[in-house]
Amino acid sequence: MAKFLRLHRNDLPTCARVERAREVVGRRRPDVRAWKLMLALGEPARQRTLARRVAKPDGGALQSLIVGRLLEVAQGFVRRKLDDEVGLRVAATRDGSSYLDARMRLLEFLDTAADSLTPDDCEEFVLPRIAAWDIELETRAMRIVLRS
Repeated sequence: MAKFLRLHRNDLPTCARVERAREVVGRRRPDVRAWKLMLALGEPARQRTLARRVAKPDGGALQSLIVGRLLEVAQGFVRRKLDDEVGLRVAATRDGSSYLDARMRLLEFLDTAADSLTPDDCEEFVLPRIAAWDIELETRAMRIVLRS
């Protein structure tokens, strides 16, 4: 490949490292208001520590990890809700919208990534399902408590 691109044999790995580093820096962080809503669900003792860590320049990875995992849990509930057609029709009628509108809203939420999560998505899908969460900062293991 280096011969084809007319690069020195050490130039290709160097270019790849630079490109990967640019990718990490270019990642977007989750919306600030959505992050605050998610942080409010966290353990009160850990909120200040997490807020300080996320405020650092390299804190975006931790922030994306937390929001991403909470988003995965909420999306699991939405997937199960999509499978229940009768329940979805009843919920749509109760909310005053059509079945197709309600289904499209759920499908749009399933396409949401951590960096495109909005506060409205948090209030509609995440907050009703997650009661609390905590993270072990050394291992990055999360404990998520669901609402019953």
